[in-house]
Amino acid sequence: MLRSPEHQEVAMRLEPLYRMRFTYPDGWQVGLEGGWQQHLYLLEGRCEGALSGRLRGANYPQRRTEEGPFVPDLRAVVETDDGATVMVELRGYGRAHPVGRRQVVASVHHLGDRDPYRRLNDAVCVGVGEVRAQPDGDAGPDLVIDVAELVWEPIED
Repeated sequence: MLRSPEHQEVAMRLEPLYRMRFTYPDGWQVGLEGGWQQHLYLLEGRCEGALSGRLRGANYPQRRTEEGPFVPDLRAVVETDDGATVMVELRGYGRAHPVGRRQVVASVHHLGDRDPYRRLNDAVCVGVGEVRAQPDGDAGPDLVIDVAELVWEPIED
């Protein structure tokens, strides 16, 4: 049970599911009016946890400025270690701070046609993570996002 700032109980909890780690081996961007930018990145990585396997997909984020916040729009597939396919959609907000470890908050949805992943089809999930700059400065960023299921619980009167 979560507690609101007013210390009232809230009828939900977070159940950790998995961690996704990925990089962008390729990407493009175009400049838009007012300093906005549209990006397209191909992504490759891995998920570990209740959903484990190879992660591949694309992110189509917009940025307000070169150094400003961004809005991720990620679509990917996890080829699970047990042979299933799970599609992932992640949308959210990327903060421009702190430098070198920008913050990401997101909603995450899944589609799968095999057990045990089929139950995620109607689950609402959330993610928090970081866009970590590489120490060498030449390679693209390393992204790490922890995904948890938002679990409904009865509302107490």
